[in-house]
Amino acid sequence: MNKTGAAPLAWLIALLSSLAGPQLRADAVTEWNIKAGAIVTEARGNAQVAARVLAIMHTAAYEATNAITQRYATGMKIEAAPGASVDAAVAAASRTTLLRLLPAQRTSIEAAYEAALGKVPKGAPKAAGVAIGEQAAAAVLAMRSDDGAAAGETYRPQATPGVYVPTAMPAVPQWPGRRPWLMKSADQFRPGPPPRLDSEVWTRDFREVKELGAKSSTRRTAEQTEIARFWEATLPPIYHGVVRSIAKDPKREVTQNARLFAAVTQATDDAFISVFDAKYHYAFWRPITAIRNGDLDGNDATERDPSWLPFIDTPMHPEYPCAHCIIASTVATVLRAEIGSGPMPTLTTTSPTAGGVARSWKSLDDFVREVSEARIYDGVHYRHSTEVAVAMGQRIGELAVVKVLRAGE
Repeated sequence: MNKTGAAPLAWLIALLSSLAGPQLRADAVTEWNIKAGAIVTEARGNAQVAARVLAIMHTAAYEATNAITQRYATGMKIEAAPGASVDAAVAAASRTTLLRLLPAQRTSIEAAYEAALGKVPKGAPKAAGVAIGEQAAAAVLAMRSDDGAAAGETYRPQATPGVYVPTAMPAVPQWPGRRPWLMKSADQFRPGPPPRLDSEVWTRDFREVKELGAKSSTRRTAEQTEIARFWEATLPPIYHGVVRSIAKDPKREVTQNARLFAAVTQATDDAFISVFDAKYHYAFWRPITAIRNGDLDGNDATERDPSWLPFIDTPMHPEYPCAHCIIASTVATVLRAEIGSGPMPTLTTTSPTAGGVARSWKSLDDFVREVSEARIYDGVHYRHSTEVAVAMGQRIGELAVVKVLRAGE
């Protein structure tokens, strides 16, 4: 398996299913979360596109499920279908959205759909479930058809005429122009600027990532290296394993899980919109650029290392703020509200960039803290950037709580 986590679909589904553990009460929503996670991984796209795909899929699955159970008021006018098969509805909603958004994965999508539908007894409830799932998918796809994701990217590299610059294009420069699910605008939570290059914060962060994040670092411990490698993965399944740690509670009902995944995926899609708005607004340099140009920042305390390399390959987009950190914080904020005063289960997920090994946390704060630390150990982010992103994620997660988890209650 390569760094992107590309692997045969059956292997990916088995891997993602294994982390759920033997006590998982299977329901259609969590099963399709695993299947869809494998499909977006198989597609080898970037994390931002995958997050949008899964937000649309899970929103359609929620609307279809709720049309049958009629447990919550969602605000979307989907025809009520009491008595229809929830399993068939979730399968149809998932299939329809995935086929539209990932047509190249048709074979895998159809195989997953046929396997799921084959478990549903024939009859009117099955047919009604398929119909309501397709109706919900069509409604959500129509609602998001003009969200700006399809806009052509027009990034203009900074260059002096005639002088070579690296030619790889950065990731999703059109994302700040997208229409959010929950936020009023992409810049609603845009933070203040990164630290001044003559500040104590910049000096601290420069030195820290230079020492801990170097490919050949002698200060990074073995455990820190394991954490860095684990969080090199970027696609949504690494976060959805944490969500399933809560969704697997046998006391939960399927509509609860459908709503939870809709809230998480809408919020994380918005988090990507928000963080890329800030990234392209500030265009702050990555550690590899800053450290190799440490003699040019006007700060005598930041010493240049002309051959410095980060532990992992640097992502192709600006540094500030940290995308991993905003996603972790957003997910944690939604999950904290979902758990409320109840007991916190052990949170577990696996990483394809760490060979499929699992890591676990006793608290959401520990989980968010590890993600933030990992990006410093990876050599791709500064501490201040991680802190700012965590604060942004909290605000976006709070929007999802109000607009999805608490809507209609």
